[in-house]
Amino acid sequence: MNFDFTDDQHAIKRTAHDFLADRFPPEKVRSLAEEGVYDEALWSEMSELGWPGILIPEEQGGQGLGVVELVILAEELGLALAPSPFLSNAAAGLALLHSGTSEQRERWLPGIASGEARGTVGLARDGVAALVPDADSAAVIVLLDGEAGTVVEAADADVEPVATMDSTRRFASVRAEGGEPLGVDPGPGLDRVEVALAAEIVGVGQRAMEMAVGYAKERKQFDRPIGANQAVSHRCAQMLLEVESARSIAYYAAWTAEHEPDSLALAASMAKAYAADAGFRVSGSSLQVHGGIAFTWEHDLHFFLKRARTDAALFGSPRAHRDRVAGLAGLSQPAIATA
Repeated sequence: MNFDFTDDQHAIKRTAHDFLADRFPPEKVRSLAEEGVYDEALWSEMSELGWPGILIPEEQGGQGLGVVELVILAEELGLALAPSPFLSNAAAGLALLHSGTSEQRERWLPGIASGEARGTVGLARDGVAALVPDADSAAVIVLLDGEAGTVVEAADADVEPVATMDSTRRFASVRAEGGEPLGVDPGPGLDRVEVALAAEIVGVGQRAMEMAVGYAKERKQFDRPIGANQAVSHRCAQMLLEVESARSIAYYAAWTAEHEPDSLALAASMAKAYAADAGFRVSGSSLQVHGGIAFTWEHDLHFFLKRARTDAALFGSPRAHRDRVAGLAGLSQPAIATA
């Protein structure tokens, strides 16, 4: 059995890594985060590469690839901490692709695939979603409430910006009445969104770990690198264990989406729960390795820690997903709660 990427998947990863490293250097990320905006010119470049439509069928303007390819992109975007609407737009595409009616897919997927008419997804209760990524710039909003979902034009919804600790991503609360119901249970689409989010957290954790290891090699005390001290080296080793474990479960969950869909719900919640906890622990450990400098605004590490913390709460908390794993093991299939 081959556990490696295919040649095409390797090419996607290389292209994404090089593109994001060039377009989103730390100073660019900081500038966008401090301004609270996205660079629409860079989004247009990402759209020209076909990223918004990576998993949308070719007949609707996408590339027709799979969840593994989506996860590859999500991890690289997390590694670069790229401020962009990619995740929210992909979430809308997944929700509509797997749960929308044929009319909803025909209407909205081409714009989502091209990146010109973006979408987003929020977990709602009684028509109110408290934390919806990029709702202020979306054309369509998919609100999921348990085993039901509603498609709402953004112009018909009450969208209010919400400030969070993560200034690299924009959030809003959404209140909407009416709208069109989705065709079927939104669970399969949401499971895939959770896998992509877990992969993004893996990328965030990877970069936080790399920052810690690099600092431990360069920072010296008493004429020796601080990484030579067991307290530091053991902490870095634990970071590696958690990042690699989170990566393994995220890619396994992505594999189940294509090859073993009956296992997807369980694997997706396992991936989201583990990655969410690991991402925050790893970024927190990186902060401890850096010491006092990491507590300052001038150091970039806090952006990664805040993204990891906010991602952990998005589309179901780690506790909600652990509860779901326990329920699935008991042969029930609870939906992800909004709180």
